[in-house]
Amino acid sequence: MRMQITYFDEEGKQNTQETLVLAKQRAQELGIRTVVLASSHGYTALEAARVFSGTGRALITVTLSAGFSELGWGMSADELAAVENAGVTVLTSQLSFGGGVEEAFGGDKSPQSIIAHTFYCFSQGMKVAAEIAVMAAEAGLIGTDEDVIALAGSSEGADTAIVLKPACAKQFKQLRIKEILCKPYIG
Repeated sequence: MRMQITYFDEEGKQNTQETLVLAKQRAQELGIRTVVLASSHGYTALEAARVFSGTGRALITVTLSAGFSELGWGMSADELAAVENAGVTVLTSQLSFGGGVEEAFGGDKSPQSIIAHTFYCFSQGMKVAAEIAVMAAEAGLIGTDEDVIALAGSSEGADTAIVLKPACAKQFKQLRIKEILCKPYIG
């Protein structure tokens, strides 16, 4: 089997449109019904709603819990309303790979932090894409019995998309990244 991976010259928001188009194309080819995406302020979610319009794909955006609002990460009421009005399901949740109680006590030596830093070896978007799939599975918004596409980025927008079989946190070792559709080339 021969597959193609798109590598972007730089991380960032400028890759969002191409990431979404690649994700849409692969979802259609594989018959994947659900796309999970990260969105801090709604930009990526609204762009995804536009790109995936009329495809019948379920879009779920994952945004950060209130604990991250002091960092400027999290949707305002107006941003949330716009995303929901575009037909995108919104999950606001605690991170699954860190940022919680375990970091308060274990710092970067917690299992969650080790997992996060391992994914960071690929890219920030790779860590977030895998993480939001676990978060959505934990919330019961996606099953663990069928593949989804997850996409995320580096700071803003989307620059990473993967096909994966999600898992809940307790079954994390069953998560399988099946395909990398795109990611930044980090050298």
